[in-house]
Amino acid sequence: MDSLILWILALASITGLTFIVERGLALRASKVIPPDVEAALAACRTEADLPMLRKSCEQYPSPLSRLILMADQHRHWPKAENSGALETSARHEITKLERGLVILEIIVGIAPLLGLVGTIYGLIMLFGRMGDIGTGNSTELSKGIALALNATLFGLITAIPSLVAWSYYNKKVETFAVEMASLCDGFLRHQYHIDDMVPSPDSLKAALQAKK
Repeated sequence: MDSLILWILALASITGLTFIVERGLALRASKVIPPDVEAALAACRTEADLPMLRKSCEQYPSPLSRLILMADQHRHWPKAENSGALETSARHEITKLERGLVILEIIVGIAPLLGLVGTIYGLIMLFGRMGDIGTGNSTELSKGIALALNATLFGLITAIPSLVAWSYYNKKVETFAVEMASLCDGFLRHQYHIDDMVPSPDSLKAALQAKK
């Protein structure tokens, strides 16, 4: 039983380390909000700048790039509908960024409990063999207690890095979500402002008729 719990804790530790490294690579700022895309977005002032922005988004695929491309494709939609579709896509992108964090959260919860189970089981077995060992044999008692407490130590060692990584990555995803929302909102406001400034064919026709 002790060996089984330790093997489970070892598996949880390896799994947690794998997701810590994987999420660390996936949640780099250059992968979520590429500097080149952000710069192209800031430089996009007129409709003539849109091809440059599209090229940058296609060259550096990322959550922000996909959102900008989707908003650009729906520019002919009313602003409210485009904004609603963008919010839905943003939620999907955030869900992708949070992938694997639930595994870290599970490890944070179960690792200390598994360690405690191993300790309790080890102490039960130790006290059950107390008659055979003898209360005067302090060496054997100390060795048995040390083996029992190893499970708790292993559980905590497994849980603590996962807890730190889970908290840090959650905060990082929240920060990315706010930054992407701000950039996409600015893109929408700027593009629809440009469209409002460009006269429509109907308005031009009405102006010409008024001059006549």
